[in-house]
Amino acid sequence: MRRLYHQPLSPFCRKIRLVLAEKKIEVELVEEKPWERRMDYLRQNPSGKVPMLKIDGLTLADSSAIFEYLEEVYPEKPLLPPDPPGRAEARRLANWFDDKFHHEVTANLLYERVNKKLAKSGYPESEKIKAGSRNVRYHLDYIDWLIEQRSWLAGDMMTIADFAAAAHLSCLDYTGDIEWSRNPGLHEWYAKIKSRPAFRSILADLVPGFTPPDHYADLDF
Repeated sequence: MRRLYHQPLSPFCRKIRLVLAEKKIEVELVEEKPWERRMDYLRQNPSGKVPMLKIDGLTLADSSAIFEYLEEVYPEKPLLPPDPPGRAEARRLANWFDDKFHHEVTANLLYERVNKKLAKSGYPESEKIKAGSRNVRYHLDYIDWLIEQRSWLAGDMMTIADFAAAAHLSCLDYTGDIEWSRNPGLHEWYAKIKSRPAFRSILADLVPGFTPPDHYADLDF
């Protein structure tokens, strides 16, 4: 059976869920709480992180490695451009969001406000939240600039770069940390990708103790 071990508000898990849905690969979703450090999970995935995907008799970990496997083995619908420069740019931007954006924004906002409470690992640090709130503006402006130059983030086709960005932004939208009116191009791009069928199950996610804004699941927000 195909299973994806995930956390609902993990951008890395959401990225893979978008990829799976876009490629029409059905999986069973199993919620895993990494902070519990379950031995059975650690035996299969020593990093202890999510996502972890069981598929084709394999156990795959790390969202970038999982994506590369899925893109290679399930080429329909492609999420990397056909040309080497295009693939390099899509991978560069996907890494931008999973590394730079994650460390400067997601970890400071989502992890401080939500993950710490879920894991019962302390109280949010105000300085980190302030840093995340400052940093997010720079990143949103960068996405806005990319959209001014291109049809999608990495070029003329939707790629893993769009899904990586949308995964992070959807988590931050859940916590009300995105000021959509500030960046019209960003708003239009997100509305376009949010309306895809692949996004439906993500927009249905609810995390106990945290209520998303009214516009969160609205396709015409």
